Amino acid sequence: MLVSWKWLSRYVDLPMPLADVENRLALSGLNHESTTPVGDDFAIDLEVTSNRGDCLCHLGIAREIAVLFDLGLRKPLVDTKPPSGDPRPDNLLVRNEFQEACPHYSARVIQGAKVGPSPEWLVSSLKTIGVSSVNNVVDATNYVMFECGQPLHAFDLDLLSEQTIVVRPAKQGETLRAIDHRQYSLDPSMCVIADAVKPVAIAGVMGGLDTEVGLHTRNLLIEAAAFTPLSIRRTARKLKLFSPSSFRFERRVDISQIDWASRRVCEIIIGIAGGELVDETTYPPASESRNAPITLRTRQIRRILGIDIEHAEARRILTAIGCEERDSRDGNMLWTPPTWRHDLNREIDLIEELARIHGYDRIPEDKPIHVVPSAKRPFDVAMEKTRNILVAAGFTEAMTPSVVTDKLDKMASPWTDRPALHTQIPMLEGARRLRRSLIPSLLHCRGINWASSGTIADLFEIAHIYLPEEQITDLPKEQYTLGMVAGGDFFALKGAIDAIASRLGLPWPLKYSIPSTESRVSGFEVNQVVEIWEKDDVVGYLAVIDPKLTKELKLPDTIAAAELSIPVLLKHASLVPIQKSISPFPSIHRDLNLIVQERVLWAELEQTVRGSVGRELVAVRYRETYRDPTRDGPGRKRVLLTVALQKNDSTLTSGEADSMIRSIITACEQTLGAKLLS
Repeated sequence: MLVSWKWLSRYVDLPMPLADVENRLALSGLNHESTTPVGDDFAIDLEVTSNRGDCLCHLGIAREIAVLFDLGLRKPLVDTKPPSGDPRPDNLLVRNEFQEACPHYSARVIQGAKVGPSPEWLVSSLKTIGVSSVNNVVDATNYVMFECGQPLHAFDLDLLSEQTIVVRPAKQGETLRAIDHRQYSLDPSMCVIADAVKPVAIAGVMGGLDTEVGLHTRNLLIEAAAFTPLSIRRTARKLKLFSPSSFRFERRVDISQIDWASRRVCEIIIGIAGGELVDETTYPPASESRNAPITLRTRQIRRILGIDIEHAEARRILTAIGCEERDSRDGNMLWTPPTWRHDLNREIDLIEELARIHGYDRIPEDKPIHVVPSAKRPFDVAMEKTRNILVAAGFTEAMTPSVVTDKLDKMASPWTDRPALHTQIPMLEGARRLRRSLIPSLLHCRGINWASSGTIADLFEIAHIYLPEEQITDLPKEQYTLGMVAGGDFFALKGAIDAIASRLGLPWPLKYSIPSTESRVSGFEVNQVVEIWEKDDVVGYLAVIDPKLTKELKLPDTIAAAELSIPVLLKHASLVPIQKSISPFPSIHRDLNLIVQERVLWAELEQTVRGSVGRELVAVRYRETYRDPTRDGPGRKRVLLTVALQKNDSTLTSGEADSMIRSIITACEQTLGAKLLS
């Protein structure tokens, strides 16, 4: 933000050296970038943060200087005479059909103006801040915008069809040739200013060439309006068209000062170009704009800043920045922030203003500030443990965008088969879909790493996915999810999942089963997808990626992928370790070779074995699977497993162990139709 030293002196006395002003502004949050001599003036470049839209003008900077140096502020008085005679609404028709994008629109008509060169004072003021002179009318609108921060626009009234102004959404297929001589294609998401026939300006961004003010212009329509930041930001980004006006509207303007700015520019135009104000219209009618009152507890000042600021000094500072004191009792003060300070909403904001104006340098470095230590949330503890396990297993954490392309979205979606929600404007080039799974993004990252450097990257990510609800108008379900992709063995990734479950204290073991909804497993290899369960909740999915997709991504090896629901993990987790006694007595290990149907899963077999014996069963380990159709019959397989038996209070006898083994065999025979191979 460039400001002129001479221009500032019109609103506040500047008896101090320029360097002092630069230092105080920098220490109060307006970082000083540089100062450049321009003739007999200085152009001061200040960095204005996005929350301080009130400082994007000379009056805003002058107000800061007045507060910092305890000086008076001289805001110009506007003495524009009202329209001559009775109001003539028939001269100008204004309709606001898009109030959600334009909450306030005002128009004034000046007749008989003579457009020509601007006076020297106006040309030099704009030149100092790098703005070229166009003509006296356009220069006046630019001057007032850089003076008070309110963008304005002047139309040639005679070039408006039927002298009509309509604030409306653009129609599909409409175009506008702007004053930068470029053609822009519009769509209904954009707000335009139109006459009775066509658009004449892109609202809040740039005016149209067809109604531009030139030397032939005699009658003017002066626009002053408020446009919502989201509407302006969306339009400017979609058109790749940015202007000083859009920059200010994106950071919000002071709606209560729109009428002042409109009268101010009319006064300047009439003063330098002649003419007469003949009509003024506001749609909707202007209403008083006030911020919500904020209670400031004086004891909080010392608690947060570590120093006392006298009540009189606190009142002076808050009054100087424009706050209005509404009440004061029992050490509490009630303040209403000024309409131009959209960043003052909470008590802490007022305390920050006191510190900023009083001076950060006046707060001693060694002053103790009372703080309360905070504890980690269960989520933070669980994620820290999860990250440690995966990093130790050779994984690298990735961070991918929340929006994906259609191609990525269609790769895999294990959680839902409802179509992904999409944004109206692509947040990234070609990316409009809110991701339903982390797996496609991680596969894409793995492919990029392999293509660019030959790196085989095993990746994981902890982030939100967005699952559409049944009603498309409902907000999506935001689910924190752990996604993993790794090359090689399916069972190696299963081991990482089991390690996470064990480290988080989930009841052992997790249950793995074939998913019931086949439509959700696109992108995965057939018959190599499992659902992971804990009791009655789906923890997630584990699968091998379809070889066709692997080939499409130009990856050289088999890839396994998994995705887990973090809320479900936390629901069943026990993050505080529970001490368990270790038996001092020896354990007995027995091998069992069972013949079962091909359809029997290891998870079912393990669950049956564990359920058949009490606490004496301390481990069940899978060894191998062997198939011999000649001996065992078609559709059958042999599963070799080892069980470990142990007691905590005494040595387990051979007879007791034999009895437990018989219980295991009986349970497997009755539940799974298993047969022990002798």
